[in-house]
Amino acid sequence: MTKLRVLDLFSGIGGFSLGLERAGMETVAFVEREPFCQKVLAKHWPEVPIYDDVQEYQGDEHECDVVCGGFPCQDISLAGRGAGLAGERSGLWREMARIIGVARPRYVIVENVAALLGRGLGDVLGDLAALGFDAEWHCIPASAVGAPHRRDRVWILANTTGQRRENGEGRQAQSECDRIGTTYHRSRRSRGANRWAPEPSLGRVDDGLPGWMDRTKALGNAVVPQISEMIGRAIVGPQVNDGGKDGNG
Repeated sequence: MTKLRVLDLFSGIGGFSLGLERAGMETVAFVEREPFCQKVLAKHWPEVPIYDDVQEYQGDEHECDVVCGGFPCQDISLAGRGAGLAGERSGLWREMARIIGVARPRYVIVENVAALLGRGLGDVLGDLAALGFDAEWHCIPASAVGAPHRRDRVWILANTTGQRRENGEGRQAQSECDRIGTTYHRSRRSRGANRWAPEPSLGRVDDGLPGWMDRTKALGNAVVPQISEMIGRAIVGPQVNDGGKDGNG
């Protein structure tokens, strides 16, 4: 079986690709500008090229089946000034949409903070629709996949409209998103809303050694790989073997 090829935008330390490769996909390129994150990617994916400017990346350098990315949240987050997609950082969604239009993947997976629901989700969905994608979404927290903290995030899954959609391709992945999200929110109501800590203990990351600030920032911006793996497995199907990185090191 040919692996689905992934173009990973706003890659950070590779959380998206870690999960999708565990699901049986293969990353063909990263686009990430932070030097520390580039070093992490180069360590774990030494054969995969890294491009450092999403505004200059043309989108047709590599054939891909999946485009994924968690575009910057600073202008969307409730901790920011609320500029939304008009902001300089979160406005980079337009570059992601441009690359999707050029690359023409079968699937698009987007992650961002829960505040996107009220600060730009309609525009993101409209852009995807204009590009010929049918998109669905769910708010899935890290605690839904076993983490000891909430970390609510919006996950958008889109695939091309037309015959593949009519045949149900991609529907399994969305159904799995719905199942995870619904199960979490139902169980949260039953046990009380305040059980989870807002963030986990940083443990060895915040150890005062050189580079701890870079590690803390990178983890704070990272995608939860267990969720991208769950979505990836639902797309690919149960017939694939485990693949990808082990996440150690």
